[in-house]
Amino acid sequence: MAAARPSGSWSGALCRLLLLTLAILIFASDACKNVTLYVPSKLDAEKLIGRVNLKECFTAANLIHSSDPDFQILEDGSVYTTNTILLSWEKRSFTILLSNTENQEKKKIFVFLEHQTKVLKKRQTKETVLRRTKRRWAPIPCSMLENSLGPFPLFLQQVQSDTAQNYTIYYSIRGPGVDQEPRNLFYVERDTGNLYCTRAVDREQYESFEIIAFATTPDGYTPELPLPLIIKIEDENDNYPIFTEETYTFTIFENCRVGTTVGQVCATDKDEPDTMHTRLKYSIIGQVPPSPTLFSMHPTTGVITTTSSQLDRELIDKYQLKIKVQDMDGQYFGLQTTSTCIINIDDVNDHLPTFTRTSYVASVEENTVDVEILRVTVEDKDLVNTANWRANYTILKGNENGNFKIVTDAKTNEGILCVVKPLNYEEKQQVILQIGVVNEAPFSREASSRSAMSTATVTVNVRDQDEGPECNPPIQTIHMNENAAVGTTSNGYKAYDPETRSSSGIRYKKLTDPTGWVTIDENTGSIRVFRSLDREAETIRNGIYNITVLASDQAGRTCTGTLGIILQDVNDNGPFIPKKTVIICKPTMSSAEIVAVDPDEPINGPPFDFSLESSTSDVQRIWRLNKINDTAARLSYQNDPAFGSYVVPVTVRDRLGMSSVTSLDVTLCDCITENDCTHSAHPRISGGGVQLGKWAILAILLGIALLFCILFTLVCGASGISKQPKVIPDDLAQQNLIVSNTEAPGDDKVYSANGFTTQTVGASAQGVCGTMGSGVKNGGQETIEMVKGGHQTLESCRGAGHHHTLDSCKGGHTEVDNCRYTYSEWHSFTQPRLGEESVRGHTLIKN
Repeated sequence: MAAARPSGSWSGALCRLLLLTLAILIFASDACKNVTLYVPSKLDAEKLIGRVNLKECFTAANLIHSSDPDFQILEDGSVYTTNTILLSWEKRSFTILLSNTENQEKKKIFVFLEHQTKVLKKRQTKETVLRRTKRRWAPIPCSMLENSLGPFPLFLQQVQSDTAQNYTIYYSIRGPGVDQEPRNLFYVERDTGNLYCTRAVDREQYESFEIIAFATTPDGYTPELPLPLIIKIEDENDNYPIFTEETYTFTIFENCRVGTTVGQVCATDKDEPDTMHTRLKYSIIGQVPPSPTLFSMHPTTGVITTTSSQLDRELIDKYQLKIKVQDMDGQYFGLQTTSTCIINIDDVNDHLPTFTRTSYVASVEENTVDVEILRVTVEDKDLVNTANWRANYTILKGNENGNFKIVTDAKTNEGILCVVKPLNYEEKQQVILQIGVVNEAPFSREASSRSAMSTATVTVNVRDQDEGPECNPPIQTIHMNENAAVGTTSNGYKAYDPETRSSSGIRYKKLTDPTGWVTIDENTGSIRVFRSLDREAETIRNGIYNITVLASDQAGRTCTGTLGIILQDVNDNGPFIPKKTVIICKPTMSSAEIVAVDPDEPINGPPFDFSLESSTSDVQRIWRLNKINDTAARLSYQNDPAFGSYVVPVTVRDRLGMSSVTSLDVTLCDCITENDCTHSAHPRISGGGVQLGKWAILAILLGIALLFCILFTLVCGASGISKQPKVIPDDLAQQNLIVSNTEAPGDDKVYSANGFTTQTVGASAQGVCGTMGSGVKNGGQETIEMVKGGHQTLESCRGAGHHHTLDSCKGGHTEVDNCRYTYSEWHSFTQPRLGEESVRGHTLIKN
């Protein structure tokens, strides 16, 4: 089965056409190809009627020309109408002339146009011949022009099977456009195989259709395989190119270089890609303001660039371009669209601020501060309220003393000149300033121009002010000897009139005088000693005594100053020893260091001379002084004095012979450190005996009584059962006394000895606790042996500060522990245990 075109009988007109073609070929031997295009009788303007493959005839042509002005041929071989045409039998051919100017080569292509109605008849005749001669079933490509005007149904081609010679064949089709969307677009005649289109198709919606043709016999037999048939929709230039934005906005700096990129525009076209229908060309068709022309656009990319470096924002700050995009590579018959492009010119600092005047005059009253005296203005053509416009003012000359400052008014851009430090008319009546101005942003011009700065001169006249007295300098000093006689006078504080530079007519008054030592003369300001001056007084710092003076003129204007009286030292104080209490721990040290001080100046102070007063012979016999340095000496004892307190008078003399006697309270103590002697309640001082208090004696007696009771109980218990086994281990109670009653069978009792304490001390202040409660085994009996230490008392233990307990004595060994117990503690321990022993004894006797 094959697709076939309808054929018809050739008419005489066709014969004439062939004769005409033969004549043309005879006269144009360089013709290379004949092309026949099938078109309707009416052709609209700028419509595609077909395509000619130019490259098969001519490899490279730079000139393409049509012999008929109603038709135009593009580079890709597309043939378009330039006007609306009604074809007749006399007008149905034209010539395409191809030329290459380099090698002078020329080619011709003859194009013949056929009416579509005649084509149908011709196809039917041709297919009849093919049915008799061809025997094949193959796909034949088919195409149709999009947006076709019909008439509909529009014949496309005929599908026919070779088996129709032997069978009755029915034709059918399936696929997109038939039984799939878009449905019912194509159909085929069952008996003839003629394929028709029912309506116009948009290529931008459907580029092609691939349908399947079937050939079957009436009884359902399929003598042929299904035939794939592709129907391509030929593109028509029916879509305008569209810009991606209605209005483009770009910004570029003024004074930019030639060729600077401003921005890029872009457009899209829905027609078939890579054809003339989508080959776009961009251009600028208008500019506001119209001149000068400063921009260009690349025709292919749409990139806008500058063509001049004369963009000046101060002249024109915005340009508006009207741009166009056209398909068909910009041919006059291509479809086109326009858009607007706005180009804003951004500011750069290409104008320096300049003063509106070159000189200014201002005035200010002396002694005024923080006042505005002048405003200066500048002109700047750059964009207002930007860093390119805002001004920075500076004082270049004349402000060496820092009396002025100039700042910028943020709203008006003016320079405000202020006085920040008071001026003195008596020192200078006029000040000349030079001020300059620049922008916040750096200048964008060349380096030679960047150094240019606008400057102006400001003359400031200082006005005189009737001011009061001036206390200058505010602190004045005089020298006086301490201990000066009452009534001694000296020059005092001096103030003066700044205009006359005289102290005449100025009155003085004392404002502060910490100790009331001086008075001040109202007219002259001199001072007079009212009380004796003492350089070593507490109110004196660094030997200077300060008083405050108020000076006033006849108009009542005042100023305040300070008069410092520098007291010159007099040797009126003898050196003395500030630390009058001395502790010497006799067992560990034999001397102590004493240090003397002198309130006077060093010239009247050390080196000091130390000596002992010889009023008593005991002092010279027991004590000795040795000088260590200019301010210290070492006090040591001799002849082994007893512990106790002593009074040692020491005389100290300065270099000029001024002396004083300091009585030192010296304590010889039995201690290791001074703190031991200072903190002890009963320090061991003179006398080597041991003193016991009444509570200590009572505690000792009670302890002896308790020991006898325990011993009696143990002896009575040992005379009882001798064969009683020991049921308590030796180390059960650790530091406990084990008592056994042996008079009769009974229970062993365990008594805690934790409460028994004793306190001992030896001659060296270290006591040894005797062994108490060490058990001695003798058959089945146990006794307690008490071993006393020599010369040990509670009082002596307390005095030595070392503490011993029986708790620490295990297995005959003695440990040092705290043994400071009062009588109440001993009483609370012994009473319940003595009562318990009495009850036990009564029970034993009863038994």
